[in-house]
Amino acid sequence: MTTDKDQQPVKPANQRGAARLAAVQALYQMDIGGTGVLEIVAEYEAHRLGQELDGDTYLKADASWFRSIVSGVVRDQRQLDPMIGAALQDDWALSRLDSTVRAILRAGTFELRERKDVPVAVIVTEYVEIAKAFFEDEEPKLVNAVLDRIAKQVRPDTRK
Repeated sequence: MTTDKDQQPVKPANQRGAARLAAVQALYQMDIGGTGVLEIVAEYEAHRLGQELDGDTYLKADASWFRSIVSGVVRDQRQLDPMIGAALQDDWALSRLDSTVRAILRAGTFELRERKDVPVAVIVTEYVEIAKAFFEDEEPKLVNAVLDRIAKQVRPDTRK
């Protein structure tokens, strides 16, 4: 599925993966702009999920999965942030992390806690891939390490 031998093959995105990416983008937007959850969910559902905006076509996403992640992170943020903070290295505070990394970690932690029907490996891999879409250096490794630590805490009986 490549047009050029130098390009990587394009993996077809699943609708949950697209919902996760959109949720991270929405959480980032809320963090930076102070937008409310109802407003952001309505904007994404009306104008972004599976739609074209400013010449970019957004992937079709599972809207209920997207809503679940965004609203769940907002609802549970007071429980999620201390879990993430405890999983970070001693000298790092959650507030020192890039807003996108915070959004990725919050969404991943929410899913690890709440979506017991989804395997740990799927959740961690999906959020590491999202981190790779935004960052090239240490951030994907950080996301992997933090979500792995949290998974061991919230799902001790599950192997990655």
